[in-house]
Amino acid sequence: MSRLTASQAREDFAATLNRVAYGKDRVVLERRGKPLAALVPVEDLELLEELEDRLDLEAAKKALKAPGRVPWEKLKKELGL
Repeated sequence: MSRLTASQAREDFAATLNRVAYGKDRVVLERRGKPLAALVPVEDLELLEELEDRLDLEAAKKALKAPGRVPWEKLKKELGL
């Protein structure tokens, strides 16, 4: 994983983008020595989104099994919907 200042990335954006897109490099962009953002290959982003979806699904399944759930019909009636 590479680190660049935001100004370095801006000066040589095309080359940086090519390193990420074709070289599969991950680049952390920094300002004043602090990480601000990261440029990652699309494949990495897709994997991250898939992992997030799986975690969301697991959390939803767990919530559905939790005690104290109120059936939708009952909730609608209580709210006057």
